[in-house]
Amino acid sequence: MADRIGGRPAAPTDETVHRADWYGADIGELAYERVLFQDPDFDEATGTGARFVDCTFRSASFVGAVLESCAFENCTFVRSTFLNAELTGCKFVGSMFDGCTFDQLRVQGGNWSFVGLPGADLRRAAFTGAEMREVDLTGTRLRGATLTRCDLTSAVWSRADVSGCDLRGSEVGSLYPAEVSIGGAIVTWEQAIVLARNLGLDVRPD
Repeated sequence: MADRIGGRPAAPTDETVHRADWYGADIGELAYERVLFQDPDFDEATGTGARFVDCTFRSASFVGAVLESCAFENCTFVRSTFLNAELTGCKFVGSMFDGCTFDQLRVQGGNWSFVGLPGADLRRAAFTGAEMREVDLTGTRLRGATLTRCDLTSAVWSRADVSGCDLRGSEVGSLYPAEVSIGGAIVTWEQAIVLARNLGLDVRPD
């Protein structure tokens, strides 16, 4: 399993739930803490306000799930899929993703700060208006992805591929072009100045 920044281990769990079936269900009333979910089915689930704290999801499927204002705080996701999922205003603070699938994932708002996504394939994912402070994007594949209007303050970008990624409106102060693949990334003039300074250029007006 990929390590969290600082080597912090996954939260311990107290019980295990096997093959929970919430296919197409409204999960808004669910609340769990310190539970290991093995092979749960959240496909096409909907709901507002569900809360999971210190939980681990192994081989979970969230295909086509549409969730709003749900919380997955300090959770761990292993070999799980978020294919075509839509997450609006959801909270994933401190969570870790290892070997997960994110094709066509759409994230609107919410808080993804301190989230671990090292090596993740986000090429077909879109994050808009999300708070992602200190997110770990080490080695993450973002070629052609969308990360617009996101707060990426102190994000870790080392060895990430952001080629062709739409970064417009996002905070990119911690993005050092020399440490990533960045050709063709889409940025605003203001962001271009920040990136030029991160390259060591002395940017001045005419």
